[in-house]
Amino acid sequence: MWQKVKKILQSEIAVNSAKLLSANVIVQIIGLLVYPILTRLYSPDDFGLINLFLSISGVLTIIATAEFQYAIVLPKSESKAIACLQIGLLITLVTVAILLASIPFSKQIASIFNAPNLTQWYWAIPIFVFLSALWNLLNYWCIRQKSFDEICKYQLIQSVTNATSKCTFGWLGVLNGGLIISAILAPFISLFYLILKIQKKAQTIFHLAKKQEIVSTFHEYSNFPKYSLPRALLNYVSGNLPILLLTPFFSLSEIGFFGMALLIGFKPVNIISNTLYQVFYQRTTAKIQKQENILSFHLQYLTYSIVIFLPLFLLIFAYSSDIVNFLLGDKWTQTGSYINVMIIWLFASVLTGPISYLPDIFKKQKIGLFFEVALITARSTALLVGIYYCDFTKTIFLYSLSSFVVITLQCLWFYKLIHTYERTIES
Repeated sequence: MWQKVKKILQSEIAVNSAKLLSANVIVQIIGLLVYPILTRLYSPDDFGLINLFLSISGVLTIIATAEFQYAIVLPKSESKAIACLQIGLLITLVTVAILLASIPFSKQIASIFNAPNLTQWYWAIPIFVFLSALWNLLNYWCIRQKSFDEICKYQLIQSVTNATSKCTFGWLGVLNGGLIISAILAPFISLFYLILKIQKKAQTIFHLAKKQEIVSTFHEYSNFPKYSLPRALLNYVSGNLPILLLTPFFSLSEIGFFGMALLIGFKPVNIISNTLYQVFYQRTTAKIQKQENILSFHLQYLTYSIVIFLPLFLLIFAYSSDIVNFLLGDKWTQTGSYINVMIIWLFASVLTGPISYLPDIFKKQKIGLFFEVALITARSTALLVGIYYCDFTKTIFLYSLSSFVVITLQCLWFYKLIHTYERTIES
């Protein structure tokens, strides 16, 4: 038994997971340490503005790569992987150019969200989108190369820079845009470091691939812009619907309280999910290329996750208000209430997030898109009901409940995909 455990701990997947998880744990600790300071420097309105800024930028970042970052890991040929990266970079440059051209209309765009303060910071959106899209592409290039150390260093540098700059701007009294400036500064410094580190290993990725190979690669992986892109957009928009849709109807303070609940609730969930996702994605792809079994591995993950996370989420549900008051201060009590109504959504997300690559691997993006349509439809309906009753808490509860139901059904479909694959390799 001990030999089996030792073998698992020394395996490549365990070592890579440990590297990323260690970095993410440090990032999480930095976040926990800095937010009690930030919530005493910045107001809920300031957090409402940064939440709106990040929500809009997040949608545009997804469009900027057309999801080609996920294709980088899949080809056996290195030249095709480079072509996938360069296709994503070309789309990014076009997207950023369009955003720059929209700056003169920033006042009209800000009025749509009933957020006049967004006008003076709209110019930062194209910069943030470019930096985020470039990181997404280079991140998956590093995953393909198994350069997990560089991913860890990027995350740590970004986290430290982000935390330091936010606190510095807060202490200097730059409260109106301090959070937004920090959101740009952190990835810029981290990317500068990453590019310096990988340039010797990856000089070829900066040399434009042959036109014929770019065209053929685009057609080969066209399912990503055709199905993965709309699916990712729907997923992101539906995840940020409360901010994008509720901002015109409720105050920025309410959005700030809820945005903080999303941050506290989903930051650890996303860190765990993203860490496992990156390692699982590469590992599962390698196993499928060799026609090996993947069911036992995924069932083991599901079992361990339920055993570990279910008691943890029950504790959070029982003590969320006390935790929030201790970390953020008494004026953020409402955030604890929102975390409570989100708890079932959080639990479903931590189970499903790390294996959400399965539709891409099995080229089932079309069905994956159907689930995203179902998710955004259910969430939109929940929000509209809440807006009708002018009750923010009820709105968030209905939104979380609808999310839990659809995500659970999606998780069951993921395991059906695995069972179908297992039957093909047994026959």
